[in-house]
Amino acid sequence: MGVIENNLRKSRRRENIQKAILSSVKVAGLLSVSVLAPNSMQYLKSLGIVPGRRQKEVIQKSKKRLIDNGLLRYSNGFIELTKKGEARINLLEMQDWKIDKPPKWDKKWRMLIFDIPERKKGLRNKIRLTLLSIGFLRLQDSVWIYPYACEDLVNLLKADFRVGRDLLYIIVDSIENDKNHRKVFNLPI
Repeated sequence: MGVIENNLRKSRRRENIQKAILSSVKVAGLLSVSVLAPNSMQYLKSLGIVPGRRQKEVIQKSKKRLIDNGLLRYSNGFIELTKKGEARINLLEMQDWKIDKPPKWDKKWRMLIFDIPERKKGLRNKIRLTLLSIGFLRLQDSVWIYPYACEDLVNLLKADFRVGRDLLYIIVDSIENDKNHRKVFNLPI
């Protein structure tokens, strides 16, 4: 396996472990330190990661790294999620969002337009990455399209990123020269 593939595999594994630990803490609110590892391991099994001989060691190192990075903190013998940790788990969960595709396209484009100020550049980039991971197609930096109904997802994005007025959801009948866009989504031309 090549170096790039190996690094990607390690990165995904690390992300899955982070997600498992953060999700365990998020679901329980507060977790006892002794309870954290078993819950995380169950979540990893559900992701298809087969536990190895050193799984407890990996979980403990990951937990320590998450605490060092300010995503988790100790509080009276329990571990709890910080604001930074909540933001991270929300971002990791958003990457798993998928929109159900209906059997037949209604020939309408869903367009998202956002206008986020320069001082919130990080938020703008998070929104772009999230839209890209969900499957939206970029027309311009702040204009994205998708061929299927996704209003519920957009409402979740608005709530999670707190950009209610700055993100507009528009349903469009046609887009000029949309042949290439239809090809991207495997739609009839």
